[in-house]
Amino acid sequence: MKEVKTIYLSLGSNLGNRLFNLQRAVILLQKELGFILEISGVYKSPSWGFDGEDFLNACLSLETDKTPSEVLEILLKVEKEMGRQRSEGAGYQSRNIDIDLLYYNSEIIQTDELTVPHPQMHLRRFVLKPLADIAPQFYHPILGKDTRNLLQECKDKTSLEQT
Repeated sequence: MKEVKTIYLSLGSNLGNRLFNLQRAVILLQKELGFILEISGVYKSPSWGFDGEDFLNACLSLETDKTPSEVLEILLKVEKEMGRQRSEGAGYQSRNIDIDLLYYNSEIIQTDELTVPHPQMHLRRFVLKPLADIAPQFYHPILGKDTRNLLQECKDKTSLEQT
């Protein structure tokens, strides 16, 4: 029997029916990965790193028996199933769904395909605020600070609106 792990995901959408996209992603993730423990509130934020429509963002935690590489494969599969097209060029772009693996338990993972904890999460208010809704005391295993402290220290002061 495989060991069950708790993972934390960040979801974002700025194309189409953004709320529906988030809801559909949650359903597909539960079907593919495992039992959802908590879902944050939904926050509206300006696009980050490029000019585009506002994003809706949320975080969720779930239990899974999948390995980190299996989780990544499933996240990419769900994004593709929902119509996400990745560009080969550098930079950010609009997308109907974006799913990032923030934490896999408290493990530190560094491979060619995957870095966990997510290497830029502590720089992004639109990730930290919804994550603080569901995991305010979860400690970042590299930075040694909990989500609340990471949010307080975040230099990204972009305004977020809970929807």
